Amino acid sequence: MNAKQPTAQRMNVDTSMGISRRYAWLVFALTFGLLLSDYMSRQVLNAVFPLIKSEWVLSDSQLGLLSGIVALMVGLLTLPLSLLADRFGRVKSLTIMAVLWSLATLGCALAESYQQMFVARFMVGVGEAAYGSVGIAVVVAVFPKEMRATLASAFMAGGMVGSFLGMALGGMLAEHYGWRWAFGGMALFGLVLATLYPLIVKEKKIVSPNLMTPTGEKLAQIKSPLKTLYSSRSVIATYIASGLQLFVAGTVIVWIPSYLNRYYGMSTDTAGGVAAVIVLCSAVGAVLCGILCDRLGRTRPDRKVSLAIAFCLGSCVLLSIAFALPAGRAQLIMICLGAFIVIGTNGPTIAMVANLTHYAVHSTAFAALTLANNFLGLALGPMLIGRLSDVIGLHAAFQIMPLMSIAAAAMFFYARRHYQADVEQLNGRYMQQPNGSCDEQI
Repeated sequence: MNAKQPTAQRMNVDTSMGISRRYAWLVFALTFGLLLSDYMSRQVLNAVFPLIKSEWVLSDSQLGLLSGIVALMVGLLTLPLSLLADRFGRVKSLTIMAVLWSLATLGCALAESYQQMFVARFMVGVGEAAYGSVGIAVVVAVFPKEMRATLASAFMAGGMVGSFLGMALGGMLAEHYGWRWAFGGMALFGLVLATLYPLIVKEKKIVSPNLMTPTGEKLAQIKSPLKTLYSSRSVIATYIASGLQLFVAGTVIVWIPSYLNRYYGMSTDTAGGVAAVIVLCSAVGAVLCGILCDRLGRTRPDRKVSLAIAFCLGSCVLLSIAFALPAGRAQLIMICLGAFIVIGTNGPTIAMVANLTHYAVHSTAFAALTLANNFLGLALGPMLIGRLSDVIGLHAAFQIMPLMSIAAAAMFFYARRHYQADVEQLNGRYMQQPNGSCDEQI
């Protein structure tokens, strides 16, 4: 092997060797199922907003905080918990996470006051904090490397499917049995899966991705690969851009059931069902946008950044038109179209972060991305729009919301200016000498 070949290429490790395809798909199904539980437990609250608001006489700011506190805790704890999971075992960590968020969701069902509900939602956020980054690491480890991009895209879209199910099923349960049963149903689903998971998914089969190369050589050791998480201008800009775009996506997911209830006069279950369709449009759009990104970016990686910019500006135009229209079929169609591309940036963003950070810390890099997504988007968006809604009304707040996508597009444009140079610089830094040492130990 050429000693001057970039380490990034030689470290393209296939960790699935020796794992049967049937077992790999079983791991994917269970891990994906827990991802559904994660987002069902998180988003079921949105479907019962009107009922809780009426029963406890809450403001929109208080409702927004109940939603935002989960994303806030995810943002705060994703990085440290991901590092702990890599050290103490991913399967064990995922199981503990699932049990915690399921019990906390059960606590939501039993809450007798806003304060008790807030504490329970706080614990939901603690339990869910690192599931996304650790879960995708488990999935990637058991499949051949040529399937990783497709599986990662499908896994991330599972969050939207879970949101769809949480709002649709939660709305139905709340309408027929009361809002407490909506939380109880989500909790039961999570606890069943959390019990099955460690019985089937074994830690010894989740191979560490940095043991050896496909030819059996031991990988080069580096002192501080974590520095690549923030060592380039383009990767920092990508984190920020992704978070700003999710400000829009997260706000739509959280507040659209309430919007339909207030401005369309829909019942809780009907509003939850329509909102779930809108979220499902986002899930389908995310996968298709990711496929488009991979195909157009095969020979020109910078096209991925250009597509991210296009998705930001496109969603801004579509959602601005939607919320300028009066309530009706035309508005709902435009909202669905905007939702279809609003998280189309997920695919390009994940690809960019992977290309701009060292292979050995990709799971932690995705945790850093999750942190930005939650702080700047999923936590800040619902809380800020909820606060704005108390002042000017939810419809007017929704008219302002899409403008954040312009800021996201500007950050992606900045990242594009430096992207190619930063990728080439990273590849040039990890060269292994014949004696097995690295040219630069970061």
